[in-house]
Amino acid sequence: MNIDAKRRAMAGAVVAPQAGGAKTMVRVGRETAGRAGKGVSVITGLPLTQTALEELAKQLKKRCGCGGTVRNGVIEIQGDHRDLLVAELVRLGYPAKRSGG
Repeated sequence: MNIDAKRRAMAGAVVAPQAGGAKTMVRVGRETAGRAGKGVSVITGLPLTQTALEELAKQLKKRCGCGGTVRNGVIEIQGDHRDLLVAELVRLGYPAKRSGG
């Protein structure tokens, strides 16, 4: 991590992972279980702290124009926004893939 990335991380900004090293694939799927049939887009596999996850979730919710939350290290965005979320995560530098059907 270079000095600029460290400064952004200390300031609370969302920092994309560095190239190289073990890359974990970020998965964007859709779930309806336990939500009375309402679907949410679920983002898993992000190697971030809880505060960084909350900041990223805030950016993604604003981009999608909907609500959401962070639960147990997983970002949940209301509605089916998988394609938009994958595009936004790739733009931010995360190796994201759409999962599920």
